[in-house]
Amino acid sequence: MKIPFTKMQAYGNDYVYVNAFEMPDLNWNEVAIQISDRHFGVGGDGLVLICPSDKADFKMRIFDPDGTEAEMCGNAVRSVAKFVYFHKMTDKTELTIETLGGIKNLYLTVEDGEVVNIEAEIGEPVFTPELIPVDTDNEEFFDETVKVNVNGRIMNVRMSSLSWGNPHTVIFTDDLENLDIENVGRAIETHPIFAKRTNVTFARVIDRKNIQIREWERGCGETIGCGTGCCTALVFAVRLGLCDKEATVMQIGGPLDVKWDDKGLVHMKGPSYVVFEGEYSYEA
Repeated sequence: MKIPFTKMQAYGNDYVYVNAFEMPDLNWNEVAIQISDRHFGVGGDGLVLICPSDKADFKMRIFDPDGTEAEMCGNAVRSVAKFVYFHKMTDKTELTIETLGGIKNLYLTVEDGEVVNIEAEIGEPVFTPELIPVDTDNEEFFDETVKVNVNGRIMNVRMSSLSWGNPHTVIFTDDLENLDIENVGRAIETHPIFAKRTNVTFARVIDRKNIQIREWERGCGETIGCGTGCCTALVFAVRLGLCDKEATVMQIGGPLDVKWDDKGLVHMKGPSYVVFEGEYSYEA
């Protein structure tokens, strides 16, 4: 069968978006794998379904390239807002999106009928090890040193982790350019301390208003960026006293403005783009 889709990019993440309001109940785990295995420019970071919700304006279901249903991705949430406005599923500029990671609030900046910027309020960062989850005796997984085996070489790595509905780990370094991100990222994402694989954000604090990151996406490899990775870098940089609560985070794919407000909520702001639209032939 033919599945109409829209490929969208949000500063680091490419997702395939499908309006599932009128779609039959398919094996979406398998659809996500098929899309990601085609290698013809449709795949990317995964599949996002737009579904009805009795709790919010829309419900978002997100699937990783291996077919696993994930809880939440900040950039995917931002692109949902662009998708539903672009396809005239709503004319609202303030939206709520239901995810497995909770209800997220979105604010669209519209100029001449076009969404030019999207702010996503993705909630409070969760440091509790039971919810990350991570194997530690501490109440928070904050600034711990663990031993990591990188190609037979044992390294002591300082890391911090939290959850946005999906686990993220940040490691601060002064040398992003020469970092062996593939081998180090792979070793950390599968470290025994994590009950589930983690995304890894390598971050360099430039000054109190600017951070630079490189992102290792669990199970995938280095990406050109990650919205929740940007937020993770800001949160822990603030907690370590390295930057202000509002800063610009630069990724390979472009900058995101990130803010940790006085209510404890984290916001990310930046554009999202429609890359192309088409139809996908699903083979059951």
